[in-house]
Formats: sequence, C-alpha cells, structure tokens
Amino acid sequence: MLTYNINVTGLVQGVNFRAYIYSKAKYLNIKGYVKNLSDGSVEIRAQGDEDSIQKLIEHAKVGPPMARVSNIKIKKEDHEKFHDFEIK
Repeated sequence: MLTYNINVTGLVQGVNFRAYIYSKAKYLNIKGYVKNLSDGSVEIRAQGDEDSIQKLIEHAKVGPPMARVSNIKIKKEDHEKFHDFEIK
C-alpha cells in the first residue's frame, strides 16, 4: 500500500470538490481523507495501490465542473493505516 499527500489549489472550495474526490476514492477503493485547508486549498491523503492512486490524481487535476484547478502537489508519505475514506 502506498500513501500520498496531494494538495490541490485553485477554485477548489465551495464547488463540491471534496464530495467529488470522496466518490472517486470510494469507487477506486482508496482509503484516507479529503479536507479543506485554511489557505483555500484541498488536502487529500490517499492510500491504495499505485494504479488507483494515479487515477485519483488524474481526477483531482480536473475536479468537478465548477472547480478550476491551478496546481497540484504530490508527495509520497510514510505508510499510515486508514480504514476508510472520509470527508473531514
């Protein structure tokens, strides 16, 4: 299992971005969470197999229809055990 921290900036709050990522993560069987940060970005902690995480990253680069993603930063993290995917 791989764990990634994904930070997405742009117009990503108030546009159903977290719900969009939640539905994609659940479909891809990814564990972790998605949450809004105080700087206006969205943080995704994703744990799963490489293929599923890459698919989630591709979804995060686009986001839902109202979102406008300007940048995405991806960092591999130490293994952390998640049991489900949640919106924080």
